[in-house]
Parts: sequence; structure tokens; C-alpha cells
Amino acid sequence: MVDPHLTPEQRSRVLIDKLLDEAGWIIQSRDEVNLAAGRGIAVREFRTGQGPVDYLLYGDRKAVGTLEAKRDGTPLLGVEWQSDRYADGFSEVAKRKSLPYWRLPLPFHYMSTGKETYFANRLDPDYAPREVFAFHKPETLIEMAKTGGSLRRTLREMPPLNPDGLWPNQVEAIDGLEASFARNRLRTLVPQTMGAGKTTISRAEAYRLLRHGGANRILFLVDRINLGEQALREFRSYQTPDDGRKLGELYTVQLLRSNQIDPAANVVITTIQRLYSMLRGEAELAPGLDAESTFESVRAADSGQLPVRYQSKVPIEEFDFIFTDECHRSIYGRWGQVLDYFDAFLVGLTATPSKFTYGYFQGNVVAPYTHEQSVIDGVNVDYTVYRIETDISRGGSTVEKGEWVRVRDRFTRDQAYRELEDELTYDASKLDRAVVAEDQIRTVIRTFRDRVCTEIFPGRPEVPKTVVFCKHDSHAEDVLRILREEFGRGSEFARKITYKTEGASQQHIQDFRTDPKFRIAVSVDQISTGTDIKPIECLLVLRMVKSRALWEQMKGRGVRKIEPNEFWAVTPGAREKGAVKDHFVIVDCVGLTDEDRAWAETRPLDRKPTVPLKALLQDVGEGVTTDELLTSVAARLTRLRDKLSPEEEQRIAEVAAVGLRAIAERLIEASDSGAVGRMAGAELPEGRDPTDSELVSARQELVDRAVEPLLDPRVREKILSLQAEKEQVIDIASQDNLVSAGFADTGQAQALIQAFENWIKEHHDEYIALRAYFEQPVERRPSLDDIKALAHAIEAPPLNFQRQRVWEAYRKVADDRVRGDGGRTLADIVSLVRFAVHEDDELIPYAELVKLRFDIWLTEQISSGREFGPEQIAWLRMVRDHIAQSLTIEPEDFDYEPFAQQGGLVGVSNAFGEELSAVLAELNVRLSA
Repeated sequence: MVDPHLTPEQRSRVLIDKLLDEAGWIIQSRDEVNLAAGRGIAVREFRTGQGPVDYLLYGDRKAVGTLEAKRDGTPLLGVEWQSDRYADGFSEVAKRKSLPYWRLPLPFHYMSTGKETYFANRLDPDYAPREVFAFHKPETLIEMAKTGGSLRRTLREMPPLNPDGLWPNQVEAIDGLEASFARNRLRTLVPQTMGAGKTTISRAEAYRLLRHGGANRILFLVDRINLGEQALREFRSYQTPDDGRKLGELYTVQLLRSNQIDPAANVVITTIQRLYSMLRGEAELAPGLDAESTFESVRAADSGQLPVRYQSKVPIEEFDFIFTDECHRSIYGRWGQVLDYFDAFLVGLTATPSKFTYGYFQGNVVAPYTHEQSVIDGVNVDYTVYRIETDISRGGSTVEKGEWVRVRDRFTRDQAYRELEDELTYDASKLDRAVVAEDQIRTVIRTFRDRVCTEIFPGRPEVPKTVVFCKHDSHAEDVLRILREEFGRGSEFARKITYKTEGASQQHIQDFRTDPKFRIAVSVDQISTGTDIKPIECLLVLRMVKSRALWEQMKGRGVRKIEPNEFWAVTPGAREKGAVKDHFVIVDCVGLTDEDRAWAETRPLDRKPTVPLKALLQDVGEGVTTDELLTSVAARLTRLRDKLSPEEEQRIAEVAAVGLRAIAERLIEASDSGAVGRMAGAELPEGRDPTDSELVSARQELVDRAVEPLLDPRVREKILSLQAEKEQVIDIASQDNLVSAGFADTGQAQALIQAFENWIKEHHDEYIALRAYFEQPVERRPSLDDIKALAHAIEAPPLNFQRQRVWEAYRKVADDRVRGDGGRTLADIVSLVRFAVHEDDELIPYAELVKLRFDIWLTEQISSGREFGPEQIAWLRMVRDHIAQSLTIEPEDFDYEPFAQQGGLVGVSNAFGEELSAVLAELNVRLSA
């Protein structure tokens, strides 16, 4: 404690001496100077040609800088001129007396009150003092003085970025960061929506800073340890653009699992909880503290800022750059002093910046990237909201006096029965916290079970990957049990992933990412922030959220896009249905999405999910231009675009003179108040804001440009015809009874058949699938893609030769030669074409034909003495069913369902051994001939 009898100047000197000593400087008076006492010497009251400097700093026996001491409360930037004066004064003395020095003028200067310190480095271009937490170690100044290098100078000489492998938003972010560094902006905020690749931005920029920017060590901060493990894999595996080697091969990447930094580490990954522990001087972080998200760990009672003091083992120059992944509500408030401790460039990467965050970064924002733009760019998918509401979840309930209830300890889960002495009334806010209404949970889960594959994801044979967000661990236990009971499925189907999960939660997360049998993950917050699980299509929300930022993070679990093959590998039945991940669904069971705050950061683009696209386009054509309409049309066009081939996209562009993406982008721009404001202010004098009328005029100009292509009825018709080809509408509300089926008379049926057969004869040279039946010998069987191309041609307007219509027409005129209910699958095109060109005498559904051929083939094999075991028969039947749907079987097909569940290509190879190739080739010929 500082002696209260000292003068203000003396008190400041005591604090300054303490800081110098902690940083490794040896303090001496001028009369007792001993430059051999250590590497860093601070000599008090050293006389210069301009008067005595408070401290002259020596490094390795050569003068390296000065320190100007001031009383507490002195505005330090106002005395910057004194540092310059003493630097000039030392130059005069040094030249006259031949004093040792590293450089003239002296390169490094501090100004300090002991509570506030500024540092200036004359080696920097356009140098200016910056505030630092404490003094640098002598070794640091010596090294900079030796090399004459300046990090800030190097940052102005960075080579151009190689954009290969980066998305446009990532390129813009990296370019923006480096421009900010070059301007010596110490804090830079990069707002990037969920799924935009914030870790990719960080690792690509970290490599450039290490390779080209002069950085020695970079810190990457995460919210909890499991995200650190994810980041460790991503940093190490980053393929550098220069020679293709992995970043982990070139530089040392360390994830802190203890409070010791590897001296050789170039990239250090840790949680802010552990970093704070290190700055407290603790030997180790208490177990489990960096497993919990700081979103949840900060309580209202803990709102004060965390104290930090200097630690010589972690000096202020330990890191050159700090990247914070998801810099949310508390990291710059409660944890802010932890970050301010380091003399480093600070980069904040987040999808959910608050007003405080913008303020902390002093308005220095680069490359903002919104959810809406990410959807248009095909980086992310949009979402819709499905609402489940029950009487109890809306209004609570009452249990009468005298009723028996079960009482359970929330933490131990010990239970006992008790008779109520008074009436118990509870509202929705107490549900699952003070009171557990099991039937309410069961009603919600049962509704979800019954609707998930009919209304929410129509036609899906299996529950999409779903995350259930619960209120606490005990609530998650109840939900998991009821999920398994209501679905009649076991632990492979649904598991709990929380901080209290038995076993390694990271392994459970990995299983959820890759295991097709694991469909539902019940969580509190273990996978609510940062965790990247791309196949997730559904978020079942059973808890309210007080934090707007946390709600955005939770929504971010569903936005990730995924390649179709990856999606099909973990989503049983999706491939057969032609399903891809083009959106996700929030199933809201608590009314979270009813509140305005839920939409503060991102809203779904499609705000009219129940209105058909035809009606939306008609509204546009009739002149309606509300923001809700424009964004909804943009969302539908984006989802349609994901299903189109380049040739199909070109068909729209030929009519509209612009592609679907450009139309969607313009619609979003016209509904964006920021874009409207920028356009309105583009021609205004600097400093004047646009008036209301100017804003209205600018919006109208953007709207006119956006809707212009859609005003043409030919464009709307082309969009709707493509949608009809790509989407199947399932009416789940209407009930119907069969009265009759078939054509009104045989004349219509005959006319349709004649038109169909004539078209095939006239166009047989254009399609491989037709040439295969006209050319003799057949050079190759048609592939599934060939059949798709043929189906597209004959089923699209104006022909409209729908498979079922043609099939029923043949039944009407040749009932004795038509078997089964065909025309329902794509492969039935083969049966129709073969019958039309008289290759087959009977019209039989392709799947039945394949099964018949398989039975004949199998009988022949057995008759010839060839034997197949039960396991081989099971594999053969799966191969048969695959050929019935896809026409052929190839080795790579075994990577997908249902083969993958039985071991895939390895499993079938083990079953058949060296015979496998011959068996597959034989079945390809016999079953699809």
C-alpha cells in the first residue's frame, strides 16, 4: 500500500517503480548506475541537453528509450512534447560524450502516472502514443531496437490476398482487417452472420500475419473448451495457399489445457476463463470452468468487471494479435480488462454485436455480412417458424388442495409423494423450473412426433437432425425420457448433450454430426453456441431466452449449409426423396418467436411461409411492394435456385435478362433500410442526412429495379413451371373419397398415347435414354441422369406427358397388357419407353420388373449349384431395390443409405470377397436390361 503521506508525484513514482520492477527493469539512481546489473536498467533523473528525464531506459548497456513520470490525473497526451524534448536532449549528450545507444533519436518512450501508461514507438510509420496496461519487458525493446523492425510498418507491406478457397465475404473481411491494421486501428470489429466462416477468416489471416505480417504469436479466444478443440482441428488442417502445406506443419498451434503457454507456440487457442486465471497468477484453472459457456456463466450478481494485475509470466507483449470468436455481451464488459491487458491488435468476430460492442470497437467496423446476404449468396439457408402451443404452456395450471403430487429435488432428483395442503397455481414462467407438468412435455413431444414428417418436413421417412433446447439439466432428463417413450426409439435415436453428460460431450457432438441413427440431441447450451453441425434441420425450443445474443447463437445452429452427398449420408431417406437442406425450421413451444426481441438481429426472409409462390408473384405483378412480400419472394427464389441445374437457371435468365440470384439480391436490397439510406445519401453533401421524402424516393427506385423482371408474366410463368417440376405439394388438410378414376373416354387416352409415341420417335436422336432403345446394338444403358433429362423434357410444359397420365392412358386402351399401379417413380420412365417402342410386350412398373428378373436370376444361380448365405441374400436384396430406383449399382453407392448402416463398401466386400465385382456387373446387366 502506498504511504498516504507522500506527495502525488511521489505516489506516482512508487507505482511506476513497482510496474518497472514487475516487468524486469532494474531501477537505479544516476550516481549508482551499474549497466552490468541486468539486461534492462531504468536510470532515474538522467541529465540530457534539455534537462533531466525522469527515467532513461538502457537495454543491454545501450540507451533505448525514456519514461516520463507524471502525477495521477495528468492528461498524458498533453505532455507528449516532453518525451520528444528529452529524446532530442539525449541525442545532444550522446553525440558529445559518445554515450552508447541503439538508435538516435531514441526509439521508445513511455508516459505514465503509475495508473495510466502510454507508449510510443518511433520505428512505427506515423507513430503515435497508445495506451498500454504496463511496461514491456527489456528483452522486447532490445529485440525491436536490434532489428529495427516494426510490426506496423510490415502490416503496410502485406502482399495481395490469394482468394482461392475463400468465399467473397471472407475475402472482404481479410482485406478490411489488413486495411484497418495498416491504419494502426487497434480494435476492429468484423460482424459476420452465423455460418459465414469466422474461423476460416481467422485462420487464413493468422497464416498471413505469421508468414508476411511480422507476427510472432496470435491468440484465438473461444467461448468454451469444446469449441477450442474444434478450432484446433480447423487451424491445424488449414491448407495454406502458397505451397499447399497445412498450417499445422508450418507453425505450432496450441490449445491450452493448462496455464502454461508453449514457448514455441505461434497460435494459442484458449477460453477467456483460462486466460483470466493465468492473469490472476493461478497455477491451474479449476476443472470444468472452461467447459461452460460464458453466455450462461455470467449472472446478474456478477456484473462487475474482473480485476487483473500484471503477471511477468504472461507479459503484455505476449500476443501480437487477438481474435475473439463470438465476442458477445460480456466479453468487452465483465471480461474487458482481460483483453485490455495485452498490447495487441484486437479483432472481434461475431454474428451478434451489441451496442456496447460497437462502442468498445470505437465504431471501427469492417466487412459486415448479414444473414439475408448469406442466404442470397448460398452460404447459409433461411428458416421458418412452426409454433406449438398448449393450454399449460400458455396459461399455466392449478392443482387443487388435497391432490397428491410428486416432489423432486432439482439437483439430486430424489423423489417423494406429498399431499397438497393448499391449492397450487403456477404460470408459464414457473413451468419446468418450480413445477414440471409432465403431460405438457408429453403433449408437445407427441405433437412434434406426429407433425415432423407430415407438416414440418412433409414426406420425410425419418426425423431430421433436431436439437432440443431445454431449461436446465433436470428438464433435459425429463424431455429425453419422454422423447424415447413417444417415438418408441432408444439411445441411438436420442441422446442428451449437456455439461453434465456422462462421457466426453465432444464425442457425443461428433456422433451427432456423423451418425445417421442419432436423430435428436437434447441440450441446454452445450451446442447452442459455436458448434458446427451442418446436418441440423430443426430446432425444438422448450426454453425462454433472456439474451438476444444467445438466441441468435441458438438459431445459428441451423443455418449451416451442407453439400447434398454429405447431407444424404447422415439423413436416411433424403436422397430417395430428392431432399436437400434448403432451410431449417424453428419449432417454438414457448412463444419465444412471438416477442419482438426475438427478431432483433435476424428475421426469416420468408415471412409468408404459408402463402404459395404463385400468389406472392401475382401480388408483385399487381404492384404490391411491402418489405414482407419482397423478402418472402427472395427467399422462395433462393430455395428454388438451389434445386436448379445451370441449364435450368439459364432458361430463366433468357426470359428475364437476369438470373434468380440477381433478382433475389435486388429484392433484399429494396427491403433493406440501410441500402435505402446509402442510396438516398449518395449524392448529398457530407454531413447532411437524407429527408423522409428522399428516403421514400430512393426506396421506390430500388423497388422498381428489383421487381422489373417479375412484372413480365412470362418470367413468372417460367419460375412457376420450374417450381412445379422441382417441388411436390402435399395436401395434408383435405380429406377425399375415391369416386372414379381414369380418362373420360378411350379417344382421349388414344390421342395422348399417340402424341407420346410420336414425340419419342421424333426426338430419339436427342436423348441418350431414347437412343439406347432405338440403336442396335445398345452401346450403353441409360443412367439415372439420362432418365432425369428425358423426364424433364417430356413432363415439362407444353408437353405435360406426366408419367401417371401416360400409364393410365395405356391401361385404358390396352388393359390386358398393363400390370400394376405404375408411373409413380422416375424409373417407370424406362418401362413406359420400352413399351412405347415395343421392346416389351407388357407394361409393368420398373420396380416389379426388376424384382421379377432378380427372382429369375437367383433361381438360376441356385439351380446351377451356386449358394448364397443369409448375409449375402440380404445384401443382394438391397442391391436389387437400389437398381429398381437408380437403374444401376456402382461401388460408390455403398457409401449411402441403406448400405452405410450395414457397413457400406467394406461390409459388402467382406460378405462377397473377390466375387463382388462380378456379382455387381452381372446384376447390372440382368436386372436393368
